[in-house]
Formats: sequence, structure tokens, C-alpha cells
Amino acid sequence: MKNHQTQVRVRYSETDQMGVVYHGNYVPYFEIGRVEWLRNKGISYKSMEESGIGLPIVSMQINYKKSARYDELLTIHTTFKSQTSVKIEFDCAIYNEEDELLTTAVFVLVFISLKTGRPTAPPDYILELFKTLV
Repeated sequence: MKNHQTQVRVRYSETDQMGVVYHGNYVPYFEIGRVEWLRNKGISYKSMEESGIGLPIVSMQINYKKSARYDELLTIHTTFKSQTSVKIEFDCAIYNEEDELLTTAVFVLVFISLKTGRPTAPPDYILELFKTLV
């Protein structure tokens, strides 16, 4: 399954004095979505790092449509888009409780060796997962 949804409630500390989520706080929301997408597929980000593989963001494009507000329950949609020999791309979106689209994003991440900091091929178990998503 290419798609996964997870929810997060907006905390007071993530908003300005008007109760609107600060734009920089959307990046951690999307990270929650990507980590939970992996977890849902049986891949622990922690285990991946413990085996010497990192997955940093190399590109992100975020489009803000409408503001999220304090105490709203947000639904983060994370969709596998594509994969190359060392990169993975996700389409993401955040909706509020009324199912209004708030934000869309595209993230490109690269698999790296934590030892060298250089790009590397994904582990075999991740390549096997990619085969099921195509």
C-alpha cells in the first residue's frame, strides 16, 4: 500500500498568539507522517539508523493553503511516489477535522551511510518493499 495516514493534535507551543500554527512546524508534522509510513510497512527508522543507514531530506517543497489552528486534530497523508537507486520521494498532505486541505508537500530523501555520509543503496528489505509498491 502506497498510502498511510496518521494524526497529530496541534499543541499550544506550535502556534503564535493568534492560535495559528507557525509555518516551520509543518516540517515536523510531515516527518511524523513519513516515519509512521515506514513503521506501518514494518520498517523501524531507529533500526535502520542502528544498522548504519540514514535518510535525510535533500529537497522539500511545501505549499500552504490554509492555516492549522491550536487544538485541531490534523490528518497527515503520506504517499510513496517514486524511488531511484538511492532516493525516495513522498507526496504529503495535511487535512483538518473538517477534511479541508491545509498543506501539501513533496519530499525527496536520500539513503546514506552514517559511517561515510555518502549516498548508498537502500538495504535489501527496503528494496523488497519498493517492489511491492510499483
